[in-house]
Amino acid sequence: MASSLLLSNPFLTSPHHPNNLTRRQQPLTLRPSSAFTLLSLTKPSNNNNNPKFLKPTLPFLGFNKFSTRISTRDADTDTSVPPPLVGEDSAAFELGKQKVSSWIYFSLILGVVLFVLGVAWIDNSTGFGKDFISAVSSLSESPEVVMFILILIFATVHSGLASLRDMARKLIGERAFRVLFAGVSLPLAVSTVVYFINHRYDGIQLWELQSAPAVHQLVWLSNFISFLFLYPSTFNLLEVAAVDKPKMHLWETGIMRITRHPQMVGQVMWCLAHTVWIGNSVTVAASLGLIGHHLFGVWNGDRRLATRYGEAFEAVKKRTSIVPFAAILDGRQKLPKDYYKEFLRLPYLSITALTLGAYFAHPLMQAASFRLHW
Repeated sequence: MASSLLLSNPFLTSPHHPNNLTRRQQPLTLRPSSAFTLLSLTKPSNNNNNPKFLKPTLPFLGFNKFSTRISTRDADTDTSVPPPLVGEDSAAFELGKQKVSSWIYFSLILGVVLFVLGVAWIDNSTGFGKDFISAVSSLSESPEVVMFILILIFATVHSGLASLRDMARKLIGERAFRVLFAGVSLPLAVSTVVYFINHRYDGIQLWELQSAPAVHQLVWLSNFISFLFLYPSTFNLLEVAAVDKPKMHLWETGIMRITRHPQMVGQVMWCLAHTVWIGNSVTVAASLGLIGHHLFGVWNGDRRLATRYGEAFEAVKKRTSIVPFAAILDGRQKLPKDYYKEFLRLPYLSITALTLGAYFAHPLMQAASFRLHW
């Protein structure tokens, strides 16, 4: 948001192994202690590739069975190499495989979408955005309630359409569904964000920490890190714009090794940072709504991936965690020695640049939202 999906048993050897043998087919060898250093336990057969076990020179009854058990246990408990991937390598981007025509189409589609969004929704003289905000605002005089309702509407539409994806793609196709999904979700998201910006200082002030030492630095750092978690699903921009055929991906590398649901973690971090900084009832209402929506997305996302990928998802689920770093700490997730390289990729660098740009563009976003008077 492209790598190939490997639908294989995670307990088999890597498909890239030179012999491509399963553990039962590989010769089992005992790591000898000093008492058995002169023993030779395996010998290739002349007739086939299966090893023949020689009788040990020392008269230990049942020694072959003992050595086999020890060798198997050693292989099963070897944690020096991470298991082969079952899901996809996230944020993989190869410049040589990119088509110039695809990115031209992407730029044209993005321009058309922004133009239509501006005319049909944002512009107060031609769009329906202001009328939508006015209709929701008429339900209550409380900005907290209006804020919560806007998030509830967006969450219901966004998660509801996502739940219907498998059925819809069979009826209208993946690309048409992507256009429908974005065409409905994007205006609602814009309305919710604009209302929050315009009313973020309404309501009851609960605390004031903006002048406290180190609070600004802590909030800024938390907000910056949150964006590295928030947008792993947008790595394949060509799929977002339906230039490439959209897919439901089973990511397994990068940020997914830390948490299986990075968008939820990123949203929680973003909400906590803004709630601490602003400290009023409207921000609390917005944070509760957004966090609740993403907690539901954890259950709904796992359910949809389990339905689509079955055993492959169960394998990924066993070696990942919802809580950040939990699978790493309890040993279920084995990080590669060069794990940092999974982040030194163009999509992560682009998110870093966009996050910094969004921070410095805060005054522009606030001014644009204020002019709408939503």
